[in-house]
Amino acid sequence: MYFRVAPIEDNPKNINMIMMRDYIEDNVRPRMSSVAGVSQVNVSGGAQRQVRILMDKDALIQYNVSVDDVRTAISGRNRDTSAGELEQGKRRFLLRTVGRFDSLEEIENTIIRRTGDSLVRLKDVAEIDFNHFELNSESWFKGQQVLSLQVQRELGSNVIDIKYAVLDEVERINEELLRPAGMEITLNSDDVRYVESSVQNVLVNLLLGALFATLVMYGLMRSARATLIAVIGIPICTLAGFLGLLLLDRTINVISLAGIAFAIGMTLDNTIVVLESIELERRKGLNPKEAAIEGVKRVWTAVLTSTLTTVMVFLPILFIVQEAGQLYSDIAIAISASIIASMFVSVTLVPLLAAYFPAQAKTKVTDKLTNRIEAISSRLLRSKKSKLSTVGVTFVAVVAIWWFLMPPAEYLPEGEEAKTFATMSAPPGYNLQTMSAIGDEIRDIFDPALTTEDNEVTRSGVTIPALKTMSLSVAPSNIRIIAETRDKSRIDELMEVITQVYERYPGMRAFAAKGSIISSNDGGTRSINVDVGGQELNEVYAAARAIYDRSQKVFDDPRIQSTPNSLTLAQPLLEVRPDWERMSELGLDADSFGYAVSALTDGAFVGEYFQGDDKIDMYLYSNKGTEVTPEMLDDLPLLNVNGRSVALNAISEVREIVASRRQQAHGNLKYNTSRVSCA
Repeated sequence: MYFRVAPIEDNPKNINMIMMRDYIEDNVRPRMSSVAGVSQVNVSGGAQRQVRILMDKDALIQYNVSVDDVRTAISGRNRDTSAGELEQGKRRFLLRTVGRFDSLEEIENTIIRRTGDSLVRLKDVAEIDFNHFELNSESWFKGQQVLSLQVQRELGSNVIDIKYAVLDEVERINEELLRPAGMEITLNSDDVRYVESSVQNVLVNLLLGALFATLVMYGLMRSARATLIAVIGIPICTLAGFLGLLLLDRTINVISLAGIAFAIGMTLDNTIVVLESIELERRKGLNPKEAAIEGVKRVWTAVLTSTLTTVMVFLPILFIVQEAGQLYSDIAIAISASIIASMFVSVTLVPLLAAYFPAQAKTKVTDKLTNRIEAISSRLLRSKKSKLSTVGVTFVAVVAIWWFLMPPAEYLPEGEEAKTFATMSAPPGYNLQTMSAIGDEIRDIFDPALTTEDNEVTRSGVTIPALKTMSLSVAPSNIRIIAETRDKSRIDELMEVITQVYERYPGMRAFAAKGSIISSNDGGTRSINVDVGGQELNEVYAAARAIYDRSQKVFDDPRIQSTPNSLTLAQPLLEVRPDWERMSELGLDADSFGYAVSALTDGAFVGEYFQGDDKIDMYLYSNKGTEVTPEMLDDLPLLNVNGRSVALNAISEVREIVASRRQQAHGNLKYNTSRVSCA
């Protein structure tokens, strides 16, 4: 299930959703995660709050303060320390020294250096900015930046029960937390609607199957009473199927309901055999009660044998531990429970009703049909030549039907929804700003289809079916759209349009797949997944790229995606190589050097600030914040020596290279893998 958190209409409290991620993670996420059956809740979009300490390079030079001086002063001040215990009489006191910052003003007044009566405080060399981390993802809905929540359920849990339990909790969250704060959480999309629709369809078909079976029985017997006796076991056996599922701790789902639907016709077999036997005894002149008793005596062993053989066919399925056993065991349980119940109904209830409510079936229609079948059989079996011809023609017909009319095989049906998951993967090295600009262009194309009252809209040269819902998420490596069409039959058309728009951007790779309740949303059971592994990552990637390219030629218009998104090692990397002799002269070690470079470029962690019960990270930055570019690296004032700035290029060399995946992961991988999926 996918939810979005957005400001209420017109945003009266002027809420910046980017700053609300901490609030959602601390207050909303735990409550949704506590719902029974929920495995985890993932939050995307926005950024966590952050206290930014923006150091002024000119002020650092003026006061002869280094980055390491700032780090040491803040770390030494922002600390609570346990000082042991004290006892007085019967009482024991815990002793603690308090040093953690209580306010931003305390952070500003932190003493960096003291020279005689002269103090250098943090506010003299830096500015305190209560802000947020640099964005690494965005979530959009109808042109508005929102926070997205994805609810994942526990394996084996009931998806329908979880949905309504989560929705109940969401409504309480709205009433107690979000609406008073000016926000609201809303369901974006879920698979439960499709599951409920499928269950409803199976239930309707089950009832129609029972109705058609009743009509067939009446058409052949031409007796309402005889038909009623024959079909009275249908609801009993159906309930028995549900009881079997309950006793074995199974749920009512599409698979189990299909098993009960299959069992409806099978449950009538035992009843028909018993009724036929009773009718034959009645025709011999016995009264209804005697005919019922004798009729059951004649066929009860046959009914028992038929029932047991049917149950034995399904019994081995219960012991299969793979996916097939898990799927088909529901069918086996439903059919077996219904068949066993039909056996008891046919030898108890049916004879009882036949004895006390005797009904004479009008068999003229069946007699005529039987006579015709006997005549045709006699003609076909009249001579040896006709017998051989019958066998030969039957064999040829069976083989021909098998050869020409056999449907294509697959492991499972897709269970596809009128919903698409479409991803555009970027080449390595792209940043969020670039992908966000592309996302803005894509939203301008598709957002009008959400609000249109027509069946379709035309934007940027493409015709887009009217959309029921659409959410767009942006990350440095990809853009992802989750969308549903109002007209379910046009989902394939929407997928083609999204793919066409994605492929307009050079270097991007597009992949779109339908949602599925049976398989995953990345191609499902009809996809071909190739896992490539090896010791050398460059060889693994080369093999994966070869498979990717070959798949495009072999398959007809395939949808291909890979994990990771980019099958290339060409990730740009800047290496800063220190001059260790110069570093030694200046008293710098690898830790302080690396920390200073980090602080003056992308920011470096320096401590934690508590605002009430909320823990907020503090980071050191240059006064450029996160806007430092590679061109600025050489002139970074890394160190102050006697009031003079020492730039980065004076004590190191910056090289631009291409990073391997090992360097990107900051670790040594013993075995490397890649996956290519073709749907």
